[in-house]
Amino acid sequence: MSKQARKKEDRCGWCGDDPFYVAYHDDEWGVPEYDDRALFEKLILDGFQAGLAWITILRKRDNFRKAFHGFKPEKIARYTDKDVERLLGNEGIIRHRGKIEATIGNAKAYLEIMDKEPDGFAGYLWDYVDGKPLVSKSKNWKDMPAATPMSEALSKDLKKRGFKFCGPTIVYAFAQAVGMVNDHQTSCPRHKACQDLAR
Repeated sequence: MSKQARKKEDRCGWCGDDPFYVAYHDDEWGVPEYDDRALFEKLILDGFQAGLAWITILRKRDNFRKAFHGFKPEKIARYTDKDVERLLGNEGIIRHRGKIEATIGNAKAYLEIMDKEPDGFAGYLWDYVDGKPLVSKSKNWKDMPAATPMSEALSKDLKKRGFKFCGPTIVYAFAQAVGMVNDHQTSCPRHKACQDLAR
């Protein structure tokens, strides 16, 4: 069996053959992220995914970045009704009023966390896993949970702080994506690679 075929066979089963998914899986998913703004962007995009397939968001991600000023919370927090209407008219993103308005509120909540928490948004989030990725030992991605006590606790606190579209399932998907949880199946080459990238 060729090296390429072996890698395809070992890669997490959820990503399939779609080039967007494969690139996302191989380069991003599960890589520990410690940048405040990047974490904010990912949480917002996971909120927009609610009720949709992640590939839909992935294909529109560049459009989202342009529409939301590079996901700079300082800018988004100052959005007005005019901005909401501008975004609702943008065919390149998911035009959902509730999610757009939640993004503005989430930016304000993010700025409050940045102001109050000594280690910023990243430190606040990573405290929920004691600063180190929770490492899965699952051999099959289908065995992985949709939510955990950690994601339930984080979701509850995010909501308490004013965030929306951040239920336990969304938060767990977010935690997987940003490497707070290493849920690459153990046969996947990225399992150890992501573990080695943790601080």
